[in-house]
Amino acid sequence: MRIQKTGKIAALALGAMLSVSLFFGGCSGRKDTDLADFEAKTLSGENFTQDDLEDADVTVMNFWSLRCGPCIREMPDIAAYAGELPDNVRIITVCLDGEGKEEQVKKILDNAGFTGITLLAGISFTEDAGDFKTLCENIIYTPTTLIVDRDGNIVGNPIVGGQEDLEKTYTEAINKCLELLGEEEIAIGK
Repeated sequence: MRIQKTGKIAALALGAMLSVSLFFGGCSGRKDTDLADFEAKTLSGENFTQDDLEDADVTVMNFWSLRCGPCIREMPDIAAYAGELPDNVRIITVCLDGEGKEEQVKKILDNAGFTGITLLAGISFTEDAGDFKTLCENIIYTPTTLIVDRDGNIVGNPIVGGQEDLEKTYTEAINKCLELLGEEEIAIGK
């Protein structure tokens, strides 16, 4: 019985990863998932647009939800990692179910020590949400992490699920993207 359950869980996990990788196409360039034209609200109430992506060569976007235990458990690791990054790379989080629950989102982020930008997705997307709305609606599992270049192109494969070694996983993914962009790789924890 236990083997059957484990097999079912493994099959579901494999199916989830396959679905996500098929959706994102494995590499940059899918126009339906890039962030070329959008506007989002930050947790602090400010606007965040595709122009803000130009502030870094690479932006790591971690999509999470309030009901996702692995998302909340990895947030302190994300906060610590964000503090180690050079200026040309940054992490922002996207809370998919935080609209109207801003105090709960703030509490989780404060407890984790995350001080970066957090975007809120929600049912009250405006027409200006554009590509951000499309992207959020197509996130199937949380946590999911995407890497976006300064032009809003999603680069590389999505990172799905909580990571045992977040620093290693993120650094490898970031460096692959930086290499594709012709930028210098980062060295974290070495």
